[in-house]
Amino acid sequence: MKKWLALNRLYLIGALTGAVAGWLYWKLVGCVTGTCAITSNPYRSTIYFAVMGAVFFGLFKRINSAAKE
Repeated sequence: MKKWLALNRLYLIGALTGAVAGWLYWKLVGCVTGTCAITSNPYRSTIYFAVMGAVFFGLFKRINSAAKE
């Protein structure tokens, strides 16, 4: 478990950061009309931003050269 956490640390940090950002976006900006697909619901907003945060932080993960061989 510790090894898995160490290998996926950036993804987890990105997902947590994105989830907080998504919830804050829903709370502070939100959707005035209620027809916005993502930002009108706090669950959708939080999950969407968590996924985007994990993807974005994953861009900075180093590729192990031994795994290529």
